[in-house]
Amino acid sequence: MTRRFALSTLSSLLLHRPSMSSAAPSAFASSGAPPVRIDAGGGAVAFLGENHDLPLVDIALAFRSGAALEANDRVGSTRLMGRMLRRGTKSMSAEKIEEALDRLGGEVSVDVSSSSINVHAQVIRRNLAPFVKLLTDILLRPTFDADELARLKREAVAELVEARDNDKGLASRFFRRAVFGAHPLGRGLSGTTKTIPLRTRAELLDAHALHLRRGNVVLGVAGDIDRAALDEHLLPLVAALPNGPALKDPSTEPTMAKGRRLVFVDKPARTQTQILIGGLGTHPLDPDHVALHVGNTAFGGTFTARLMKEVRSKRGWSYGAYARLPIDRRREAFSMWTFPAATDAAACVALELELLEAWLADGITKEELTFSRSYLSE
Repeated sequence: MTRRFALSTLSSLLLHRPSMSSAAPSAFASSGAPPVRIDAGGGAVAFLGENHDLPLVDIALAFRSGAALEANDRVGSTRLMGRMLRRGTKSMSAEKIEEALDRLGGEVSVDVSSSSINVHAQVIRRNLAPFVKLLTDILLRPTFDADELARLKREAVAELVEARDNDKGLASRFFRRAVFGAHPLGRGLSGTTKTIPLRTRAELLDAHALHLRRGNVVLGVAGDIDRAALDEHLLPLVAALPNGPALKDPSTEPTMAKGRRLVFVDKPARTQTQILIGGLGTHPLDPDHVALHVGNTAFGGTFTARLMKEVRSKRGWSYGAYARLPIDRRREAFSMWTFPAATDAAACVALELELLEAWLADGITKEELTFSRSYLSE
C-alpha cells in the first residue's frame, strides 16, 4: 500500500464518518507507524503517519463538501473553482506556480466529487517549507483571474465536446442518470456546453468561501515527516483557513426504481460496445460493507478475479471485465464493466448476469477468500 493510497483511504473514511478514528490505523498500516490523530483546532482534524523510507512527504487536504451543494443553476461551479486554484494567486501567475512546483520537486492536484473536494500534494522532504508556503498561497489566495477563467471555460467546453466520442464516458454518464435519477449523484460535475459559459467569477468566489473553511477539513500527512515538522509547517496552513463549521450534505439517500431497465446510447458505426450493469451498492456504514468489499474483490476487483476469468480468459469477449463497489457519503452505485465486440454484447450481458446471480447465491470459495484478504492487506 502506497502512502498516496493510504491517504486516500483515510480521507474517504473520515469524510464519511468523521469520528471513525478507530479505522484510521488500518489505512496507514503499511506506511510505517500507526497514525497519530491530532486536533487541529476550529473543528479541523489532522492525521500523521510517519514513514522515513523515502525522502518524500504526501499531503491530503479533504474538504467534507462538494458539488452536491450546488444549486441546479450553478452546476459546474465547484469543479471550475477547484481547477482555477492553480491558475494564479495574488502573488503568482499560473506560469509562476507551475515553475515553482517544478523547481521544488512537488505536485498538486485538486479533485472535486459530489461530496468532497480533495487536494493531494507531494514534495521532496528538503523542500517542505517553501512547498507548504506555495500550497497555502494556492489554496487561500486564488485570484480567479478573468482571463484565466475565460480560458478555462473554453477548455471545459472543448472537453465536453470531445467527451461525446468517449464511449466509456457516455456509458457511465447515462448509467448514473438511470441509477440515481434527479439525485445530485446522477448529475455531472462539469456542467454542459451551454451552462459552462454562464458561470461567473462571483460564483467561484462563493464556492471557494463556502467549502474551504477550517471546520470543514481533514488533513492527512504521511511520509518523511515527524510531529515537530507537522506542527511547524502543516498545522499553520490549516489555521490560516477561514473559520467555519463542517458543511452538511443536503441531499437525501438515493433510491432506485425496481425492475431491470435497458439504456442505449446508439452509435451504429461502432464495432465495440461499452457495457455497464449494476444498481445501488453499499454504504460505508453498512454492517456488511467490508464483507461485500472482500467478496467483490474476488468476483470482479482484480485482473485474476472470477469475472475476468470467465469473460476474458475463457471466452475472449472483452480485454477487461471488472466490478466496482465505490463508497461515498451517500449510497453509491455497484457496477460491472465490460467492452466486448458488438457481436458478443448480448451473450456477454447474459453471462455477467448469470455470474452475478451465482455470486449472490453461493458467495466465494475459500481460495478466493484467502486471495482477497491477502490482496487487500498488502
